[in-house]
Amino acid sequence: QRIAFSAEVEIQQDEMRWSATLKDISFKGALVATPVDWELAQSKAPFVLNIRIDEETHIRFVATLKHTEADQLGFHCENMDLDSASYLRRLVELNLGDPALLERELSLLVAS
Repeated sequence: QRIAFSAEVEIQQDEMRWSATLKDISFKGALVATPVDWELAQSKAPFVLNIRIDEETHIRFVATLKHTEADQLGFHCENMDLDSASYLRRLVELNLGDPALLERELSLLVAS
């Protein structure tokens, strides 16, 4: 399940960086508002998304760009560190409000 959540996102690809706004997030990826100055250097090269939850909490993951639309970019999470996964788990847990749904989401993630 995708969790609607607004946060600042820094998108990085090699030496290029863009600031954007997160629209929603899941264990499998993120939907981000297209930055005003968006210029795609290499669509096949990996991106790093750094999502700022608050002053001290960030979710950071390596992603591939899966789809683009006029106003949004869809990223698929390829790799996430343990701290980021823990923060994301807590965020999903708080938004789902049901531990059974969280466990189902995690089991689907591990199965894929």
